Amino acid sequence: MGPLKGMKVVELAGIGPGPFCGMLLADLGADVVRIDRKSGSTAPFAVDSTKDILNRGRRSVALDLKNPAAVKIVLSLVERADVFIEGFRPGVTERMGLGPDTCLQRNSRLVYGRMTGWGQDGPLAHTAGHDINYIAVAGALGLIGRAGERPLAPLNLVGDMGGGGLLLAFGIVCAVLEARSSGKGQIVDAAMVDGAAIQLSAVLMAHAMGVHTNPRGMNMGDSGSHFYEVYETSDGKFLAVGAIEPQFYAALCEGAELDPDVFGAQMDAQEWPTLKKRLAEVFKSRTRAEWTAIFDGTDACVSPVLALEEVSSHPHIKARGTYIDNDVLQPAPAPRFSRTPGAIAGPPPIPGQHSREVLESWGVAPGDVDRLIEQGVIS
Repeated sequence: MGPLKGMKVVELAGIGPGPFCGMLLADLGADVVRIDRKSGSTAPFAVDSTKDILNRGRRSVALDLKNPAAVKIVLSLVERADVFIEGFRPGVTERMGLGPDTCLQRNSRLVYGRMTGWGQDGPLAHTAGHDINYIAVAGALGLIGRAGERPLAPLNLVGDMGGGGLLLAFGIVCAVLEARSSGKGQIVDAAMVDGAAIQLSAVLMAHAMGVHTNPRGMNMGDSGSHFYEVYETSDGKFLAVGAIEPQFYAALCEGAELDPDVFGAQMDAQEWPTLKKRLAEVFKSRTRAEWTAIFDGTDACVSPVLALEEVSSHPHIKARGTYIDNDVLQPAPAPRFSRTPGAIAGPPPIPGQHSREVLESWGVAPGDVDRLIEQGVIS
């Protein structure tokens, strides 16, 4: 299933963006083998592997990568793979004996995907960091937040997910496509600091045009305007309003019964703080459900802000099957393909669950597998 059917991927276990990249590839049909540590997870919190949806759709081999015999096993898999994914600091896989030079010598068509926060070079390349650090230095974090308040971390969406795993998956597919014509593999250096920066393209365009030049929280699209904001309703819930275009703003004014003499000057930024206060009073007069019913079917760009417990029952989300709830709420594969749809190949594996199955199917002799299990190289 999926447009990537036939692609073979070896993924060194990690946390965050690397596994997200592996999940995306697996959802779209790639055969992704995850190399887990025999010693267990490196996550900074207790992990229930059965609920770790970032690892779904893979088969797991657990190895003691400090043992040279385990490194040889990985290299034997590399020889048969199209893609190799690692998410360590620069130089770590080289010290393990699994660096790009070594792997590309074994397989000249290999696409070697590297996922880091700072990239493979630069003054910060070897320092620790997390999503919040990468997007801070890239300029994204400083743009997010309300006027007069400190910047607000947008979960780990901008760095880890969009600027990390998604960027790496895109880069890998591009490199695999190129390798089919050139016959040569290459290294894909996906850095979250670069990924965060490239996601700022539209903001940078607006800044260059003089549209997004005010301090944080005082621009049209960052909660500065009254027509692009989140408002509380009478039952303590929230509505998202995004009525930018004049015709959408007119629909907002009509549905909320706003006085045209007061709310007529939509783009007068001097009036935004006052209009925001007045609109907040209006939305506080009814419940979220009442406002949702009023704006249902209109182009006012008003939507209920849903909790995770509510999303799967929303009519649109339910109709599209955007989420799947198999004991664990998780997103369905995306994007969608008309002829070769993606699918979740299986639940998250227990580390080492498929060690024998994978190694034998990828060409390791059964007797060698038995011997390596006895020696403690394989779990």
